[in-house]
Amino acid sequence: MLNPRLGYSADRQGPSGESMSDSTQEPSRHSGRRSSGPQGTRFFSTEALRQYASAAANGLDSEVSTRAPVLEGSSPGIEGRRFVIRPGRQAIGRRLDNDIVIDDLSVSGCHAWITQQHGRCLIMNTLSTNGTFVNDRRIHEVVLRHGDHIRLGQAEFVFLTREHGQPGHSPWRWIGAAVALLLVAGAVAWWWLRSP
Repeated sequence: MLNPRLGYSADRQGPSGESMSDSTQEPSRHSGRRSSGPQGTRFFSTEALRQYASAAANGLDSEVSTRAPVLEGSSPGIEGRRFVIRPGRQAIGRRLDNDIVIDDLSVSGCHAWITQQHGRCLIMNTLSTNGTFVNDRRIHEVVLRHGDHIRLGQAEFVFLTREHGQPGHSPWRWIGAAVALLLVAGAVAWWWLRSP
């Protein structure tokens, strides 16, 4: 049935979980395949989303620090609130059954999934109305890095893997340490060679 307030036809699930269109009332034969709504919104089955999350989390290269990664709210109403990202998958959205509940009308009931697996964090949009953005780019799924700005509807967050002001792992620190070690070794060698 066409929802005049939302402007699109909603899909429902049948008794065994298959997708059912309001217009036909028959189970969709394409339950695992991608389809698009009238505005280009992609529809995925729950199993397909799980497979995408699992496949994406297995070969990524963004290491999470030893401290627990967090989403820190940066928009009014959630500013300064921290949501710890636990290992595994967490649902983010407005509904109370989500792991991370955001009380903002621009956030969908189940807006996104965030997965921490193998030392990496991945965020995946899950049929949200207003989209998921990372660093002002609309995404379907992306590996998160320290300092990334995330927007779910109008709710904004910063992804942190270490505390504010804590330096990251920089190769310049290692180069500086190596140069200092060489200088000390050179001074000791010079002193040893000059001793009678």
